[in-house]
This record gives sequence, C-alpha cells and structure tokens, in this order.
Amino acid sequence: MSGSERSDAVSGSERSDAVSGTVRVFLVDDQQMVRAGFRMLIDSQPDLTVVGEAGDGGEAVERLTATRADVVLMDVRMPRMDGVEATRRLLARPDPPRVLVLTTFDLDEYAFAALRAGAAAFLLKDARPEDLLGAIRTVHAGDSVVAPSTTRRLLEHFADALPDPSAAPDDRLDVLTSREREVLELVGRGRSNSEIAETFVVSEATVKTHIGRLLAKTGSRDRVQLVVLAYETGLVRAG
Repeated sequence: MSGSERSDAVSGSERSDAVSGTVRVFLVDDQQMVRAGFRMLIDSQPDLTVVGEAGDGGEAVERLTATRADVVLMDVRMPRMDGVEATRRLLARPDPPRVLVLTTFDLDEYAFAALRAGAAAFLLKDARPEDLLGAIRTVHAGDSVVAPSTTRRLLEHFADALPDPSAAPDDRLDVLTSREREVLELVGRGRSNSEIAETFVVSEATVKTHIGRLLAKTGSRDRVQLVVLAYETGLVRAG
C-alpha cells in the first residue's frame, strides 16, 4: 500500500462511525512508531478501535473537531502544542472525550499539570499491553484509569509543584461535611472504595454515595481530581 493509500485509509477510519458498542480511541503522540504500536494493539481487540491519530496536541485538537472519540491517549511532551494544553482545550468542549495521559515517570514533569487540566488519569508508557487495554476500558466506563495509589505516587513525585497549603487558607472544603472530608482524605491517600467502607464500617454503596457528593460539591470531574484536590488543599501531604 502506498503512502497516499495509507493516508486515505486513516482518513476513512477517522470519518467512519465505530461499530455499535465499540470504544473509539484516538492516539496523540509525536512518534509515529509509538502510534503504530498502539494502533496494532488496540485494533486487535473486538471492543476497541482506533478512529484517528495526531502527531501533536494542535493537530489533535483540530482533528477531534470532526472525529468522534471516546478515549484519547495523550502524550504530554510534543512539539507545537503539548498534551497539557491540548487536554485543556478538548475538555472545554461540550461532551468531551476522556483523556488518558501517557507519561514517562522520569521525564514528564507536566503530568501533574495534565491531571489538573482535567485528564482522567495517567499511565506509564512502558505499561504492559494488558494494563493499557484495561486502562482504556476503565476510563471509558467513567472511572480512574489507574489505581488511586498510583495516582498518589505521581502526585508525591511532583509534590514541589503543589501550592503550599500554609500560604493561605483554602475554603474549597468548607462545603463538605466532616464525614465527606474524611472520605476525601482516604481517597487522597489512595484507598479504594472497599478499603474506605471497611474503615468506616459501612457498605460500598454508602461510600459511592459519599464519592458522588464529593464530586458534585467540589466540581471535580472524577476520582483523580479528588486526589488532586486533597493534595492542593493540604488535606493530604506528600511523603
């Protein structure tokens, strides 16, 4: 197949609607070989399909204007427009896709900024194939892409980027009840719903109700942003 034919094939894939029930994935990475590897893996799954790809954040923002996607795999370090700004612009749109940030732990100091911009969570680029596939499905289901404990470790890695909670009082927690604060603290510490339920001797359904109220009261998009909030407000400290 010639280069133009491959281009036409990709464009056709981007224009076509995904099969009913199939999760539509869009790839954003400045390395073509990385995108090719992700495409091969994702398209091998019966419930996942790649609907398009871009080599930088600016191109992604442009293409996703016309291409419908459920989940975007977003690299953070890219030319022209990085993944943080692209995530911010995508999530400012009505009914945006879920963004899964791809990061290399040692190099990507922008990962925390991407979470603050609204990314669902993050995944290390060297994750196992089954972990990547599971993360895409989890994000599409509206949950965190990775265990909260992993998110906590990322936040601790970038703790210096967090504001000093002693610098000024933070009133974002004033709307919460005492129990909701306690639940938020445990979420920030990476506890799962079952672990929180065990701590308070309540059902997981009750914990889910508390989580729902926390999301609504704080305006957080998902559990990961609750973790970010817990750190930003000083409710949980790194270390």
